[in-house]
Amino acid sequence: MLNHFYVEKHVKDALEEDIGFGDITTDYLTSEEDVLSCILNTRVDGILCGKDVFITVFKVLSPDIKIQFYFKDGDTIKAGDKIADIQGPARYILMGERVALNYIQRMSGIATETRKYKNAIGEYRAKIVDTRKTTPCFRAFEKYSVKVGGGALHRFNLSDCAMIKDNHIKFSGSLTKAVERLKENISHAHKIEVECDTIEQVKEALNCKVDIIMLDNMTLEEMRECVKLINGQAIVEASGNVNLSTIRDIASTGVDIISSSAIVAKAPTLDLGLDM
Repeated sequence: MLNHFYVEKHVKDALEEDIGFGDITTDYLTSEEDVLSCILNTRVDGILCGKDVFITVFKVLSPDIKIQFYFKDGDTIKAGDKIADIQGPARYILMGERVALNYIQRMSGIATETRKYKNAIGEYRAKIVDTRKTTPCFRAFEKYSVKVGGGALHRFNLSDCAMIKDNHIKFSGSLTKAVERLKENISHAHKIEVECDTIEQVKEALNCKVDIIMLDNMTLEEMRECVKLINGQAIVEASGNVNLSTIRDIASTGVDIISSSAIVAKAPTLDLGLDM
């Protein structure tokens, strides 16, 4: 869940960025007494996400704005659905409209894209997870959206889990040396993941008794062979060339996790509108 204090701080920063020293359009076209009623509609099918963030934008601007949602995060919405009613001081509704829509459109778009990937996996047990390829300072919202869409979460940041990649291996001299050095210094509470490009690296990672083995850009046959070789000794993650047309075949190899940046980085915003 997104903590309210975190959301409110982020929303205030976003409003400060957008409003600056004042909304010179709305300030001169409205008075404090003007009241406005609006409807939040969806023009396309999708998964709703960002309800509480949307509400927070308007509540920060004015406690007198009343919002009634008819769907909750994670619900399927259809083109033409009325998502919410908004009523209150016209000045502050007009002032916050763009920021509120930016949040809910982006978050709903990610949740919708994630749901497509989850559904494409079908009956296989693999989970679709995100990556660290996120928008700077918007990661918490994007990861929350992945979760709402039915995905699972990879590490939140660099301090969550040790992940040894090809450059780490080259710098350390070998995969084994990299793991040994980490194990000498890492907390007992952290897991170690190794990115493997070849079956030989998978064997080396197994000998090092790492927690997670990532199969990076391997063929389906190589993945099947590695899953059989690992045989439950580590969590198996597949990465690379993951899209809606390939994810089901990847899941069929028996991997536990399929990571993809596409569910966030390539997710389109959902077409939601605020209409008077």
